Amino acid sequence: MENCCDEAIPGCCDMRGLLSFTILWLLTKRDMYGQELGEELKRRKGARPNPGTIYPALKELEATGLIEARREGRRKVYSLTPSGRVGVEKACAYFCRAYGEIFEEYGDRQQNQKTVPSN
Repeated sequence: MENCCDEAIPGCCDMRGLLSFTILWLLTKRDMYGQELGEELKRRKGARPNPGTIYPALKELEATGLIEARREGRRKVYSLTPSGRVGVEKACAYFCRAYGEIFEEYGDRQQNQKTVPSN
């Protein structure tokens, strides 16, 4: 699965519903400002969300107390709150329960395709 994001996003799976989860996950790694988050999302998803998508999501996450923002010069830097850390852990556990089997099977299929000799 190491190259899963090298291809264009399939039309059936635009993953817009995972934006907030992905933002929270990225903020578990380090604090980031909006443009950095946009670049990370682009790297992972193959398409950068526009400001009209990412900033409302950040505003909502902040309003619900999952992230907080601080000013560093002209930039707003976002970080997880303690509630955000608990929330992302719960979300990861749920996500793994709900979708883990799919990823395991996909990984097995990819591995099997690599080990089958071609004629």
